[in-house]
Amino acid sequence: MTSLPKPAAPWLRDLLLLTLAFGLLLAFRLGAYPLANPDEARYAEIPREMVASGDWVTPRLDGVVYFEKPPLLYWVTAASLALFGPDETAMRAGPALFALLGVLATYAAARRLHGRTAGLVAAAVLATSTLYFALGRILILDMAVSVLMSTALFCFILGVREAPGARRRWLFYGLYASMALATLAKGLIGFLVTGAVMFLWLLLFNQWHRLRPLYLPTGTALFLALAAPWHILAALHNETWAHRYFVYEHWLRFTTAAADRPGPWWYFIPVVLLGVFPWTGFLWPAWRDALRGGWAARKEKADPWFFATWVGFVFLFFSASHSKLVPYVLPVFPALAVMTGAWLAREMKRDDARLRGGLGAFSFLCGVLAIGLIGVFQTDVIRHEEQADALWPYACALATLLLAGGIAAPWVAKTRRPRAAIAVVGATAVLFFGTLALAAPYLQRVGTTELAAIVRAQARPGDRIVHFHDFFHDFTFYTERLVDVADGRTELELEEDAAARASGRFYDLAEFRRHWAGPERVWVVLRQRDLPELTADPAFRYHLLGQTRIHYLLSNRP
Repeated sequence: MTSLPKPAAPWLRDLLLLTLAFGLLLAFRLGAYPLANPDEARYAEIPREMVASGDWVTPRLDGVVYFEKPPLLYWVTAASLALFGPDETAMRAGPALFALLGVLATYAAARRLHGRTAGLVAAAVLATSTLYFALGRILILDMAVSVLMSTALFCFILGVREAPGARRRWLFYGLYASMALATLAKGLIGFLVTGAVMFLWLLLFNQWHRLRPLYLPTGTALFLALAAPWHILAALHNETWAHRYFVYEHWLRFTTAAADRPGPWWYFIPVVLLGVFPWTGFLWPAWRDALRGGWAARKEKADPWFFATWVGFVFLFFSASHSKLVPYVLPVFPALAVMTGAWLAREMKRDDARLRGGLGAFSFLCGVLAIGLIGVFQTDVIRHEEQADALWPYACALATLLLAGGIAAPWVAKTRRPRAAIAVVGATAVLFFGTLALAAPYLQRVGTTELAAIVRAQARPGDRIVHFHDFFHDFTFYTERLVDVADGRTELELEEDAAARASGRFYDLAEFRRHWAGPERVWVVLRQRDLPELTADPAFRYHLLGQTRIHYLLSNRP
C-alpha cells in the first residue's frame, strides 16, 4: 500500500516559531544599557523632539532642522516613545522588529523558491549572521532600509514567477509599497538601487517576457501615495530642504568625499565575510552550486542569477561610493541567506562530505576569533583598567564558546547526521550572541547619561545648559530638554536653519564667558580635554558637579 505524501507544514506555525525564537534572541537584554552616543542617541532624540513639538514633518536635532535622512524610522521610534515612554527597549524596538520582519520575509521567499527546509535554514542563517544580529539591536536606519529593499526584491522575483492573477498582483503591490517605504527610510536608494537590480537582471538575462503584467499604473499610484506626501510637505515647510536632501545627501555624499567616510575598494569584502559568521565557509559552495553551469546556463538558471545580480550590484554600488560605513552593505545579507539556506537544506540530506569545507572554515574562524578575544587584552586597545577588568570574564566565556563550537561541529558531523553539525553551528552563534548581549554594557563608549541624571534632578526650568565644543546627543535625550552649544564643532545643520541661528542658543566662546559670569545659573558639559581652554582665563571659576571617565559637568553656582 502506497502511503500518501505528508502535507506541507502550515506556514503559520513556522512563522510563529520563527517569531518566538528569533524575537527572543533579538529582545534579550535589549534595554539593559543606555543608548550609545552619538548614533543611537541621535536617532532617539529626533523622535523625542517630534513628539514634544508635534511636528512630524521636519526632523530636528537640538531644535535645529536635520535634513540628512527621511523620517520613517523616526516615526516608528516616536510612536514607540509615545506608547511606552523613553525606555531603551522601546527605542531599540524599531530596528529589532524590522530585523525580525526580514527573517520572516527571507523564510517566506526561500520556502516559496526551494521548499520548507530551505526556508527555515535561510531564516536561521540570516538571524544568526553576526552583522545582521548586531544591527538588529542598534537604533540606526540601516536595518529598516535593508529589510524593506530586500522585501521589494523578494516580491519581485516571486511575482514574476506567478501567472497573472491575484497572487501576482499582490506581490507586485508589495514590491511598490516596499520600495516606497524604503525611500521613506533612507532616501532615493530605496527605489533606485532596487530598481537597478531588477532592471539589470531583466536586461542581462532577457527576462522581459516575465514582466507582464507589472501593474504599473496602480503600482505607481501606490508608490507615490506612500512616498510623495512627506517629500512634498518637507519641501513646502523648509526652503533649503530640497538642495540639502537631493544634492548634498544623495549626490555629493556618493560622488565626493563630502561626508569624510573614505574606504578602499575592498572595504566591504571583510565586512561581508566576517558579517555572515558563522556561515562564512558555506558562502562559496552555495554560490557555486546555485550558478552551476556558469554564464552558459544563464537561461535555465535565471532565477538563481537574480540573487547573484542582487548581491553583486548592491556590493559594487556601495563599494563605488566615496562614503562607506559598515552597515551600508547589509542589503546583500538576505540574498546570501537564501542561497546558503537552499544549499544547506540540500546537503543536510546527504552525507557530510560537501559540508566539511564549510565546517572546517567555521572551526578555523572560531579559533582565530577566540585567540583574538584573549589577545586583545595583551594590547592597549582597551585602555581603561576598569573596563578591561569588567570585560575579561566575558572574553574568556566567549573564547570558550567559540573553541567548544569549533571542535564540536566537525566531530558531530563525523559521528552523527550532518543536520546535527549545522545545528551546532547555529547553537554556537546563539550562545555567542547571548553572551555578547550580557557584555554589551561594558563595550559601549562612555556617554553622558550619568551627568544627564544629575541635571534632570537638580536643574530648574530657567537654568542655561550648555555643551562646550561638542554636542552630546544622549544628554539631550535623557534630560528631555534642548541645550545651548558654545563654540560648537558639531553636526548640527545651522546653515539650514535661520530660526535656530537667531535663537540665541548657539554662540562663541566670548559669549559663553559672558553668560558664565552673569546672574543666571549655567551648567556646562564638556570633554575633560577641553577644560584647559576655559581655565586659561584666570577669572573662570567653576564647581565640579559630576564627571565620567572623559566628561565633566560644571556649574557657575554650587
